[in-house]
Amino acid sequence: MISFRRDSPCQSKQKCLTSKLRCTKCKVKLLNFGGTFDISAKEKRIEELKNASQNPNVWNDHSEMQKINQEMAIHQKVVEQWQSLHQKVEDSLVLAEMLLEEPDENEFLVLKEDLVKNEKFIEQLEVQSFLSGELDPNSCYLSINSGAGGTEACDWAGMIYRMYVRYAEQQGFKVEVLSMADGDEAGIKSATLSIQGPYAYGFLKAENGVHRLVRISPFDSNAKRHTSFASVFCWAEVNDDIDIEVKDEDIKVDTYRASGAGGQHINTTDSAVRITHIPSGVIVQCQNQRSQHANRDTAMKMLKAALYEKEVERRNKEKDSIESGKMANEWGSQIRSYVLHPYQMVKDHRTNFETSKTGAVLDGGLDPFIETFLKSQVTKSEGQ
Repeated sequence: MISFRRDSPCQSKQKCLTSKLRCTKCKVKLLNFGGTFDISAKEKRIEELKNASQNPNVWNDHSEMQKINQEMAIHQKVVEQWQSLHQKVEDSLVLAEMLLEEPDENEFLVLKEDLVKNEKFIEQLEVQSFLSGELDPNSCYLSINSGAGGTEACDWAGMIYRMYVRYAEQQGFKVEVLSMADGDEAGIKSATLSIQGPYAYGFLKAENGVHRLVRISPFDSNAKRHTSFASVFCWAEVNDDIDIEVKDEDIKVDTYRASGAGGQHINTTDSAVRITHIPSGVIVQCQNQRSQHANRDTAMKMLKAALYEKEVERRNKEKDSIESGKMANEWGSQIRSYVLHPYQMVKDHRTNFETSKTGAVLDGGLDPFIETFLKSQVTKSEGQ
């Protein structure tokens, strides 16, 4: 017969005191975050935006209404996160105080589970508090390009593409494929995604750079180990009315037939558009719309966003300029390595954070890497 050890009254009280202390620490942290996020100011701004959206003149201006809705969604997400977590912490604190008066093992297990969740949510909120950049709250564009390695690299780029789509879905972001070029035998040569959601850019900017894969090649009959590379570049989406001048003589516009999925009309007409900004070398392309005109409009918006971010970074004298995301796709320049053979490991070379859970990472589990990178950037900034 199996018997279970029961805590003495003294032990039970000590556990409850410890839990209450953890609850109190959570509450203090959360109140501090309230100041960081300036919840009252955000609530006031939400009311202003709601009133603005009731203006009949705005109803007929789709662009203006979209801007209002996007800004409102960003502020509402922060306020709702903070309020929800604040209520959960208060509930846990009340339960801890009740258990001090009348210990109950089952209720204590509930409290323990709630505390773990609360602390995790607070940690995520802490990371979000690091995103104070001008463009951090915005949606973003994410481009993926295969590097050295031929078919291997194209397959790896396809795996990277899937990883970011999964990550975006887990975060509740909306993903739209703007352009995609299939690999000759497998995977993709390149792809550009529009990722819509509050702070999408703030988080995904951490992914800029070259990603390296080491594995036994499924395309090699001799089962040899191969190294492949793919580059990732993220830039923020900005408003249509930003003050960026793009002269006709500074751009080159090419049209071509779209490849990959998209329907019969898209794949049989030269509706895809590629725009090259000659002075800066920035290249953008879009093929997901049915008409050439629509693709050109989207591509121009992407170009202006890229040029705007470049100008913001220049003004702020940031060390990581817009070109830092376009390092050579070869050995030695990678920000992260994904090793599937002879052992399992994903390691970020900027922070030295690593994990052996390669499957989880490739399924979109990027939170630990992104959070560690953002924290390191704040620490680095404070040390300067």
